[in-house]
Amino acid sequence: MHDLSDGLADDLADGVARFQQEVFPAKARLFAELAEAHRPATLFIGCSDARVVPELITQSEPGELFVIRTAGNLVPAYAPGPDGVTASIEYAVAVLGVTAIVVCGHSACGAMTALAEGTDLSAASSVARWLRHADASVARTAGAGPERVAALVRENVRAQLANLATHPAVARATAEGRLALRGWVYDIPTGGVAEVSGPSAAVAV
Repeated sequence: MHDLSDGLADDLADGVARFQQEVFPAKARLFAELAEAHRPATLFIGCSDARVVPELITQSEPGELFVIRTAGNLVPAYAPGPDGVTASIEYAVAVLGVTAIVVCGHSACGAMTALAEGTDLSAASSVARWLRHADASVARTAGAGPERVAALVRENVRAQLANLATHPAVARATAEGRLALRGWVYDIPTGGVAEVSGPSAAVAV
């Protein structure tokens, strides 16, 4: 095994060193408990964007959030067959027993901006195919004008909540009153978090 600093950016290695020397000792008891138990209360589905850090935004401790991050915070509707996002959702709900799921979009989302502006993604075919999960949201916001990116971010959160509801584990838990679904939009420059209502066919601009 190579030394951690070999081939790794110095700032990351420095961060690990600070974690081991300063952060870990201060939370040693918590980490000892986490080594024996994994009981997060919330599944947080957010964008892969590096500016959106779920634990920072919610000020959560290690072990409190089960996190899925995808480009555009997209959640494919349920379909049989192996799928990493579906498996993670099912594990969080059926095995870990989370009691809430948050789908969080954010301002200046690169995925939603590309869709709103019709960016040519022919050189990124996998990205283009993935973003097809937002087709309905794109159609619903076609007349949103200059605020289309913001409208699409909100509508996309609604659409992903609707997709979540197609997953059997989620449908069962919500029907039994064991699970709540929430939609959020995080505003990067202000730190604000706005709640988004559930699925709808209309667009609120």
